[in-house]
Parts: sequence; C-alpha cells; structure tokens
Amino acid sequence: MDANRRPDTMERITTPELAKAFIDEQIAAVKAQVGDKKVLLALSGGVDSSVVAALLIKAIGKNLVCVHVNHGLLRKGEPEQVIEVFRNQMDANLIYVDAVDRFLDKLAGVAEPERKRKIIGEEFIRVFEEEARKLSGVDFLAQGTIYPDILESGPVKAHHNVGGLPEDIHFEGLVEPIKLLFKDEVRVVGKELGLPDNMVYRQPFPGPGLGVRCTGAITRDRLELVRESDAILREEFDKAGLAGKVWQYFTIVPDCKSVGVKDNLRTVENFVVIRAVNTRDAMSATIEEIPYPVLNTIVKRIITEVPGVNRVLYDLTPKPTGTIEWE
Repeated sequence: MDANRRPDTMERITTPELAKAFIDEQIAAVKAQVGDKKVLLALSGGVDSSVVAALLIKAIGKNLVCVHVNHGLLRKGEPEQVIEVFRNQMDANLIYVDAVDRFLDKLAGVAEPERKRKIIGEEFIRVFEEEARKLSGVDFLAQGTIYPDILESGPVKAHHNVGGLPEDIHFEGLVEPIKLLFKDEVRVVGKELGLPDNMVYRQPFPGPGLGVRCTGAITRDRLELVRESDAILREEFDKAGLAGKVWQYFTIVPDCKSVGVKDNLRTVENFVVIRAVNTRDAMSATIEEIPYPVLNTIVKRIITEVPGVNRVLYDLTPKPTGTIEWE
C-alpha cells in the first residue's frame, strides 16, 4: 500500500482519545524507524512543525535537534514563544539562530514581491544548511508535511523551508509523523501533546512572513510598524472573541505615506491597513465585519501606540478580486 495515501478506513482524529492513540502509534513508529539515531527538524513555530517537534520529543527526546531561524520577519513574540515552549518547558535540544541582520541586509532595496520571496526562501535554506553542517551524527530529517501537501504536490513533498538542501548533506530518510493528517486533526493532536492554544490555533502565516506585509522594499522601520500594529490587532481580536471566528487577520504597511495632523502639526507618516477575511479553501474569501466599537479601539490604539503612523484603513476587498495577501 502507498505509504503516502491515507487509508479509506482511517478514522478522523476528532477527540483527545483518538489523538492519544495516534500519538502512541507514531511514537512507536518513530522509534522503530530511527532507533537511537538523531533527527533534524526546522522548527518555525507554526502549527505543523510545532506538533512534529512535540511528538518527536516524546519519542526520542534529546535525539531530536530543532533549529529555529529568526529571520526578522516573524510576528511579535513568536521567537520568544518558541524558546519558552520548546527549550524551557519541553527541554528540547533547540538551536536558536539569530539571522535578522543577515536576512534584512539581503532584502535591502528589493521591492519586487517574487524576488523578495525567492531571497527569503533561498537564504533560509543556506542558514539551515550551515547549521546542519555543524552537527555530527544526524541521520534523519523531520518535516511537518501534512496530507493536503501530498494531495497538492504528489507523492513526494519537500518542506518549503528545507527543500533544496545540497546533495552532500545526506540523510538516511525522512520522518513525517503527521503526513496523513488534515490541519484540523493536527490541531487536535497538538492540544493532546500539551502545546499552548495560541500555537495550536495559530492562524495561517505566509512563508515569507511579514516580508509580504511590508510591501515594496522592506525597511526596518516599516517592518516594526507592521509587527506592532499586528500585535495590537491580534490582542483586540482576542479580547473581543473574534480570534476563533476569523480565518485570517493582519495588518499591512504599504511603501507610501499620507499627510496627517498630530499635536497641531502637519505630519507625513505611514499608514496601516487592516485585513480580516474568512474562507473555506483560500480560493475565495469574504470580508469579516468587525464591530465598530472594536474597530474604533484598534484604530485608536494603533495611531497612539505605534510611532510613525497617522492613518488606519480597512481593506474591504473580497477574493476575487483581491488576493488575501497584498503581495
């Protein structure tokens, strides 16, 4: 039977009991596959890689080596959360790589969206490759492949972060313990593994991170405006009970400015755009109606708490015609 095909008889994982049975089954399978050898995992902090990390820690403990690369394009508090959850709480063998300057220097002056994406992807591979070369005795590569990845890409799916490693970095095989699960099942398993809700239910996040929400050529100043305004938006959505009702919500800071007034003085500063959408398949999307009192609070907080912003807009464009992301 094709190991990449989900059996028709496989029960959907919808309860803690089914999740526990799946975890026990995968722990046994991983132990049988890797024995006492080491496994390398690129841990982004996203749902899939986090669930794989938590599961493999239970299976092989310190023989799992996690590499978390901070490229400076993550949301506020995310690198710190990865360190807290995996190194401090789960006692993982975690390598943290601060590559912020390296990525932002490479991206300086680059405005074309696809070129930005390519630089981010290629640089991640190079950083991960360098860390892999420093390690000895790592025989397996773990990936957070899930079943939709296989359905979309055929029987072999290379993780978007680590596909393209040079051939001279040899691994005996891939470890993909959640490759037959759908995203909702991955979340149930993550809860059973003890991961925090804000990691398990983390909303979709593009591979290039905030790099496609700081439109045009990325600058450190505008990147911080995106990060800070996004944190305010997420905080207010949590308070208002909207976080579980909206599929994706975020802020964008375009590469242009607007005229405003602050302290009776004319200003020329950046503006922030709010986007909040619901979708079933990401092929089309509708706009979420944010209650005006909540929207008003978000606007007031952004223009008073985020220096360099004098205007907040709300993107009401559905998909089509607009895409979910701006770049």
